[in-house]
Amino acid sequence: MPFVVLVLGIALLLFLIIKVKLNTFVSLVVTSFAVGVGLGLPLTKIATSVQDGIGSQLGELSIVFGFGAMLGRLVADAGGAYRIAHTLIQKFGRKRLQLAIVLASFIIGIALFFEVGMVLLVPIVFAIAMEAGVSILYLGIPMAAALSVTHGFLPPHPAPTAISAVLGASAGHVLLYGIIVAIPAVIVAGPLYTKIAEKWLPDAFNRKGNLSALGPQKEFTLEDTPGFGISVLTSLFPVLLMAITTIYQLLFNGGSLPKHPSTLDSIIAFIGTPAVSMTISLLVAMYTMGWARRFKTPQIMKSVEEAVKSIAMLLLVIGGGGAFKQVLIDGGVGDAVMKAFSGTNMSPLILGWVIAVVLRVALGSATVASLTAAGLVLPLMTSAGVNPALIVLAVGAGSLAASHVNDAGFWMFREYFDLTIKETLLTWTVLETLIAIVGLLGVLVLSLFI
Repeated sequence: MPFVVLVLGIALLLFLIIKVKLNTFVSLVVTSFAVGVGLGLPLTKIATSVQDGIGSQLGELSIVFGFGAMLGRLVADAGGAYRIAHTLIQKFGRKRLQLAIVLASFIIGIALFFEVGMVLLVPIVFAIAMEAGVSILYLGIPMAAALSVTHGFLPPHPAPTAISAVLGASAGHVLLYGIIVAIPAVIVAGPLYTKIAEKWLPDAFNRKGNLSALGPQKEFTLEDTPGFGISVLTSLFPVLLMAITTIYQLLFNGGSLPKHPSTLDSIIAFIGTPAVSMTISLLVAMYTMGWARRFKTPQIMKSVEEAVKSIAMLLLVIGGGGAFKQVLIDGGVGDAVMKAFSGTNMSPLILGWVIAVVLRVALGSATVASLTAAGLVLPLMTSAGVNPALIVLAVGAGSLAASHVNDAGFWMFREYFDLTIKETLLTWTVLETLIAIVGLLGVLVLSLFI
């Protein structure tokens, strides 16, 4: 019965979002109440589950997402992202343009949300492609691949950070293992797949793109932007803090905080938590991208406020995903999943990936798919004794698969590169699916050693 209710609940969510075109957050909350009734939860308990799900999901994450968006906007508005992209391209030269784009997208993608990174990088990609005399899609596919892996695998991005919180995984471990998994995924889905796509879709590689879809662009001259070193340092500062904590604990404490930590242990652990690392990094960004460049405080605060506006609905959607997850858990769906697979040898890594793929195809949202899958696979992870960080990456990989017409990223890519639906399916959808498959294979290989 719980599985029937789950399927009907997902169908209802799909109907509300796609057919009725109801707001995703509203759809998630309505579906949560309906599923709670279907699972036989007391009515008062349903309301509590929804509230607890939203609250627990947004507790720490509101700081991480909010401050992450502010940091990214400060780097972008100061011209730091522009400097990173152009410097890498200048250093690598025309023959290695794809590698330069991948590195620039990876660095910028860590600091910015996927949609913001796409909007920021597309004009740069167009300009570089025209200057070098290559196809915009030749650079666009590697760019999209690099942005996608940071979105799916690496904290402090929404999905991996949220799943880490649900599964109790160390954000530092997720980041470390995520980078290892991300490298082959980007290579396969980016430069390697571009060669195949060129043979499949020669017409698509002749398109000039649609830069007008991005609206008015802020233009920079290289002399007016911050230096390359400080731009990269500011963008990667939260990653560096989490990496310091992870490496320190692996070297001196066996990978976790000891029962009786020293003062140094406590300080290192403190700065590596996502909320603290993002707080410190935002303050650094306000200085390096703001006050140090003689920007007035009101000007810096304007960038900060604009950043918050851009993620307000994302935060609500993530909260709604948490509500849906909590109702499923309180209604016994998680226990039912554990019982259903308790007699099988299916790895929680594969199960989490499969559930995330199904939800991604059905709903379009990688964040909602990963949150729901994490809630369902949590009981199995506990009983199987699998490393939580690997589960996070497996679910994150599955949540990227088969992006199609119900995903905003699909339409962004189609619009910017002026593609047909078929061409978008054979470029964007395939590259996202390749990332998901290579990501799962990478996680399975890591599981042999971790």
